Amino acid sequence: MDTVRRPSRKIAIAGVVIALAAGLTGCTNAVAMSPAPSANAAACAAAQVRLPAAVDTKFDLRNTNAQSTAAWGDPEVALYHCGVAVPTVSDLPCFSLSGVDWIRDDRGKRIIYTTFGRSPAVQVVIDSTKTTNQVVQDVTDAVSTLPKDGHECLDASQVQG
Repeated sequence: MDTVRRPSRKIAIAGVVIALAAGLTGCTNAVAMSPAPSANAAACAAAQVRLPAAVDTKFDLRNTNAQSTAAWGDPEVALYHCGVAVPTVSDLPCFSLSGVDWIRDDRGKRIIYTTFGRSPAVQVVIDSTKTTNQVVQDVTDAVSTLPKDGHECLDASQVQG
């Protein structure tokens, strides 16, 4: 009588499935990001579906693991968050691009662009050593769908002093 037990076929198949699943989780190209505080706003979803498949003509859109976020390039050259805090006053440079106002916060190789006068607000962070503000132009069409909140960029002649 054979007393050695062989693993059942079901257990062997389950082991293979677990091994494959563990191996494939390391193959994902999803960029780890955190959602912004108001990422669940419906307007963010409307803008999200309009984001370009590539920015600066050469950096492809990648998967992310957080709502209302996007990343382009591998490694990432641009990160997008919808639902960030809405700025109301800023002494940073502000400019208008295709009907969308942006605040520019230059932090060396990282430049942070935040929409001004839109709620919810969007933030785009670029690595200026690898790409240009063309990224902002590329996402502006999608961002232009966000509701205006009445604020706008002013130039020096519009400010009383």
